[in-house]
Amino acid sequence: MVQLAEGASQDVESFGDHVKGAFGATWKGELCEGKLVEGSIDAGSPALLVISLGALRSLELLRGLKMFTRGCRSVKLFAKHMKVEEQVTLLKDRVNIACGTPSRIKKLIDMEALSLSRLKLVVLDMQRDPKSFNLFTLPQVSNEFWDLYKGYLDEKVRGGDTRICFYGAISEKDASKVLTPAE
Repeated sequence: MVQLAEGASQDVESFGDHVKGAFGATWKGELCEGKLVEGSIDAGSPALLVISLGALRSLELLRGLKMFTRGCRSVKLFAKHMKVEEQVTLLKDRVNIACGTPSRIKKLIDMEALSLSRLKLVVLDMQRDPKSFNLFTLPQVSNEFWDLYKGYLDEKVRGGDTRICFYGAISEKDASKVLTPAE
């Protein structure tokens, strides 16, 4: 798990700096390489996957990554105003950063359009919506997240290939849901 500095601001403006810190010295190579090299990097396989509650929050977080997105390929993975077919087409090229909702991310993985082969960091956006729900507490989104996590992410996290970062306020109870061994 990636630990942010104690008391570090977790607003959208600081998001890019936190991501850069999580990748360390390799951030530029992981997040900003632009060419798809045949055989060495799978198309549609991001190094950074950001999972949020909804489309608008995904867009906010992508704005927080603007220091990367000029030179890095990012893709929006949510249903609002975007068809699955459009996203499948975008994922045929190299993608370094993917940001979206659990439902659409899982759907694209199921379709084999989104690959997790080079995934290094999963950021779980824990910001609460106006009704105080977050990724783990909004009923439908929570179920979709856990389907995605148990089906695809848990094995990569437990294997040590991928790290998790909670972005925003999170209770110990919610954090332990992801960090406890699978049943």
